Amino acid sequence: MNLRFVEAFHWAVSLGSVTRAAQKLHITQSALSARISALEEELGTVLVDRRDKQFRLTIAGQRFHTLAQQLLSMQRQIKEAMGHNSGDMVTVRIGAIESVVHSWLPRWLVQMRADQPDFAFELTVETSPVLVDQVRRGALDLVFAAIPANDAGLRSVALPAMQMSFVGHQDMHLARRYRLNDLACLELLTFQRGSQPHQALLELFQGDETPTPRIHTISSISAMVQLVEAGFGVATLPSEVVSALAHRSPLRALPGAPALAPLPIHASYREDPTSTLTESLLASATAQLRSSRTRSKP
Repeated sequence: MNLRFVEAFHWAVSLGSVTRAAQKLHITQSALSARISALEEELGTVLVDRRDKQFRLTIAGQRFHTLAQQLLSMQRQIKEAMGHNSGDMVTVRIGAIESVVHSWLPRWLVQMRADQPDFAFELTVETSPVLVDQVRRGALDLVFAAIPANDAGLRSVALPAMQMSFVGHQDMHLARRYRLNDLACLELLTFQRGSQPHQALLELFQGDETPTPRIHTISSISAMVQLVEAGFGVATLPSEVVSALAHRSPLRALPGAPALAPLPIHASYREDPTSTLTESLLASATAQLRSSRTRSKP
């Protein structure tokens, strides 16, 4: 039995689409369909119900998919046990929100490149909803977002949350303490409407007699930083981002400001019986995160 055909069938089932499976495996849709057809001919049974446009398995297809996952997992275990190393460059499609990109992600990628010379990556920077949708569709292999991806075949792991700060210009925002009513008098910048930081900022003013300030929503950390540098208001940013930019940007975390809810970070990926690379990348990222947080504590 050709395991490439088994792999084609597995990804078509996992992603619920022949088109997405073909994109995942970097082959044409017709080639992937041909592999599934060849597999059906060898097994002597129909695996895919082709009576309508929706991808649907037959009862035999459902039974075989369980066996297919076991076959692919066993193939991976045999290669690992025998010390198999193809030497080919392995590309992982990674997605991340801006808060992650502007904080710990670059350090982690540098470390991964040193630890695994055959590792390459494609990086997509997007909002959390877009990243979750892309990992669900199989367009990305591993995403770091503020919300988890909950879907069949997907796994999500909660990573350490990112502390948030009110950030102003060090030459303009000189007060020793900033209370809620002080902030209400300023132009406030935060992430896009509906995001966790935006909601947290709104909730901070809800139920308080302080008037709700004017809030501007921006999807780009770079744009927020440039606006603060130009003297346009105060931004809510991850504290790690502020620390990373402090040596080259006149940013200042406002002292005494009310606490903001931390920004949750979730790593989501699709289970892959053919490889443990994504799991090892996630374990590496988690270890580095915890190590850096431990070193940063007084």
